[in-house]
Amino acid sequence: MYGKIVTVSDKMQKQYHYVLSEPTGQNFHPEFQPDLTPKEMLELGVFGGKYMTDCSDEFPKDWFKNAKLSPKKKDPSLNFFGIDASQPLSVWQKKGWIYEEDPRGWFQWYCRYYMGRRIPDEDERQIRRWKAFRRHIGQIIANCQKGDLSCRPRQRQALLHWAYDSRRL
Repeated sequence: MYGKIVTVSDKMQKQYHYVLSEPTGQNFHPEFQPDLTPKEMLELGVFGGKYMTDCSDEFPKDWFKNAKLSPKKKDPSLNFFGIDASQPLSVWQKKGWIYEEDPRGWFQWYCRYYMGRRIPDEDERQIRRWKAFRRHIGQIIANCQKGDLSCRPRQRQALLHWAYDSRRL
């Protein structure tokens, strides 16, 4: 797929094009080392299963083979921790966290970055945001027994949404 031009036409983007300039899953920024791939996140259960239901054609079919998806509306029971840990897209938009080329937010950026798209300034911004979210790991470590998945499930689910594997804490 390296060098391929991807054209996106879904509910949120029409005729958006980007180039895959790196091999899939490789050549990440040295400070960006996510625990989970997009495929693993989708299989674990993230975003109430609603996040990727109308844009799956953009990504490899195997990402969706065992994904926990809800085509009609968000279903928090599909999340790994069975709890809603997401803010609505409108909150993200209001806070200025949405980049124009990734109208669905961080996870869309990560999926495209994983596939090999690079946008240097936006990549730096999103990696800073990913690193900042790490603070929740410290809170789980400080307040939970290692392996107690019932401790702080909302924080643990939110960490999964950011590709941190909170099941290992």
